[in-house]
Amino acid sequence: MGLPDAYRALADPTRRQILKLLRDGELPAGAIAEQFEISWPSVSRHLGVLARAGLVETTRRGQQVVYSLTTSVLVDIVAELTDMTGLNRSTRSERKGQPTWTPRRSPSS
Repeated sequence: MGLPDAYRALADPTRRQILKLLRDGELPAGAIAEQFEISWPSVSRHLGVLARAGLVETTRRGQQVVYSLTTSVLVDIVAELTDMTGLNRSTRSERKGQPTWTPRRSPSS
């Protein structure tokens, strides 16, 4: 259960849609499954992938399994992407009053 698992989980549009459904709060598995035109076992597999990747957390309430969004892994992904793209460096350069890039002059100039 690490970032590679989270990236793989996020690669699927159905799983991304499940995460969007959970943005506003927890939902029982049945309520999540009702939102999709795929079989319940397919939704269950998607939920399992998300749980193993650490993107959702499960809680059993009686006979219901309730899912909620776990944001810590998403925060780690955002931090990694920010570092990868250098967005954090451009912010530091701007604070120093330096341009973030220098345009190159064409040879004909």
